[in-house]
Amino acid sequence: MDRSVPRTADRGIRDIPKVAPMARHIALLRGINVGSNNRIGMAELRALLAERGFEDPRTLLASGNVVLGSRKRPATVARELNALIRERFGFDIGIVVRSRDELAAVIEGNPLGDPAGDPKNLHVTFLSGTPDAAEAERLETTVAEPERLAVRGREIYVWYANGMQGSPAAKLLSDAKLGVIPTARNWNTVMKLLELADER
Repeated sequence: MDRSVPRTADRGIRDIPKVAPMARHIALLRGINVGSNNRIGMAELRALLAERGFEDPRTLLASGNVVLGSRKRPATVARELNALIRERFGFDIGIVVRSRDELAAVIEGNPLGDPAGDPKNLHVTFLSGTPDAAEAERLETTVAEPERLAVRGREIYVWYANGMQGSPAAKLLSDAKLGVIPTARNWNTVMKLLELADER
């Protein structure tokens, strides 16, 4: 008796489309859990995101760093997260989202060099869009040594030689009229977020 799978059935099994895994995205929430303002519990946030269909949401620290899976574009993810937080927690915040590969490119494209033993003094400000060109040029030409600042697309890299506290570059950046949403992370956090995005 021929027990082989019929040719038509075999072809049908092979033709079943494979579902691509969801791309990993990194969502950076601006200005949450600073003092008593904009308080969001990370466990509650993870539960909300999972409930709304985001894959395997994870958080890093309590300052608004989220890694999650979605088939949607980063800009769409940012809009949906903003709407969810407004609905659940009752306030609007700035949210910047990068795909896993975009974050890897930010790390690879660091123009300021290896921070060596002081990665907390190297910061990346992630922007929701391309900044005002004149303002970006003003930032780059105004910051003085030993501090350094470089604008690359939708990121601003800053080296705070003596720390961020009291830094002229930090003051300059906080007052900048970039025309987009900014949110900054130090190099340690940036690297850990990529590691978290690569965990499966």
